[in-house]
Amino acid sequence: MLVSCGRMPGISHAAPADGGPPAPAPPSSSAPSLAKLDPCALLSPQDRSSAGLTGQGKPKTIGEARACDWTVPSTFGVTVTLDETNGLANLDLSDGKRTKKDVGSHQAVQVSGRRGTCAVLLDVGGAQSVQVDVNNANFADSDLACSRADDVAGLVEPKLP
Repeated sequence: MLVSCGRMPGISHAAPADGGPPAPAPPSSSAPSLAKLDPCALLSPQDRSSAGLTGQGKPKTIGEARACDWTVPSTFGVTVTLDETNGLANLDLSDGKRTKKDVGSHQAVQVSGRRGTCAVLLDVGGAQSVQVDVNNANFADSDLACSRADDVAGLVEPKLP
């Protein structure tokens, strides 16, 4: 959700009482928007093949965030979540080992959990983020989960604002 303070574009404003020109409108919000993205469309068939994902993603909602799940039975699962209300600064990243990194042109944080889990959270600007979660089916090998999360984040990142 974008919030604007001050003048609204397209609404005329009266000139100051001294007859001078009206004050210029403030710049519009430059925060990028995830609103037009479909999380299930962020991985093309070629991307899915590269990431070892064999099927289509299934749309879902996590809280108020739109997400997509891909599952490779008995192996691993990936969830890509578009969070339009929480930037990285607003997320609780206290569980797991945190590593700051860059993914393409986006700042990111990798959070390696226990038991075969890992997430890469990409900062999209403003109060928005994209989260790539990987869970290994055997609940082991968090390093492998992080490698997979890094791969998927790298495939998703060029499509982000």
